[in-house]
Amino acid sequence: MRTIQFREAVCEAMSEEMRRDAAVYLMGEEVAEYNGAYKASKGMLDEFGPDRVIDTPIAELGFGGIGVGSTMTGCRPIVEYMTFNFSLVGIDQIINNAAKIRQMSGGQFSCPIVFRGPTASAGQLGATHSQAFENWFANTPGLKVIVPSNPYDAKGLLKAAIRDNDPVIFMESEQMYGDKGEVPDGEYVLPIGVADIKREGTDVTIVSFGKIIKEAYKAADELAKEGISCEIIDLRTVRPMDHKTIMDSVKKTNRLVILEEAWPFGNVATEITYQVQEQVFDYLDAPIIKINTADTPAPYSPVLLEEWLPNSGDVIKAVKKVMYK
Repeated sequence: MRTIQFREAVCEAMSEEMRRDAAVYLMGEEVAEYNGAYKASKGMLDEFGPDRVIDTPIAELGFGGIGVGSTMTGCRPIVEYMTFNFSLVGIDQIINNAAKIRQMSGGQFSCPIVFRGPTASAGQLGATHSQAFENWFANTPGLKVIVPSNPYDAKGLLKAAIRDNDPVIFMESEQMYGDKGEVPDGEYVLPIGVADIKREGTDVTIVSFGKIIKEAYKAADELAKEGISCEIIDLRTVRPMDHKTIMDSVKKTNRLVILEEAWPFGNVATEITYQVQEQVFDYLDAPIIKINTADTPAPYSPVLLEEWLPNSGDVIKAVKKVMYK
């Protein structure tokens, strides 16, 4: 296996799918001449040309609508947002058109489109550039929502997303593009809707996804020194959600902590909490704890930002609480 960066895994996935299928194209702000705002499309303009790697104006509603409309002519667009904070400008196209076309046309049209780009915080970017929208999009029937945490998952899931016949929201992180990980040389595609047990354990289940899962790994390492064994589940796909993997783990460990980089109200962790209490309540030996950001817009100050974001210390405290230690 090779070790490559997250951005390279994304680029490989898009390039391989564009070689495989002439209907696939990429468009977005700075994806072509600049090789991508985060260099995730480096070299693609040279290989595929300006008809398939298209720079757009700063007009998310406009190029989002072009992408959605092009699916009805047989295209399979990848629409990149420089950040999902900008998707709010084009969210009408995502929610009211892409997600609903199949139903509103009585199945006459599908919408094979991928909306991708970074989500959540990325350092000192302020309140309007540090928001997590996974739960927003996951709330919409007709959309699939993927949030990978490493290069291997990113490549395999992005290839699956591009091949999917329904709209997919593919959410990355500005702070993960430089992350390195092992990725196979050959072709592989990962199934959408299947979580992955990153570490097996016996005492407590920790569910997370995206870049914040790194804090769970740090916490698990520290807790292992005290003899506490943590099982870490990476959701990978927020919708459809792999309930079975979560439930089977809770049945084994009898305790659950959920770590999510999002505001506390009505988030993905809330949905997981509901599903667990409904399906495996009798297996729980402690109340479920969910760890989120503070219930405020993201601060700019690095000191305040550190307090705002969940961290490994928060996970350690939560695990010890459900362990009654």
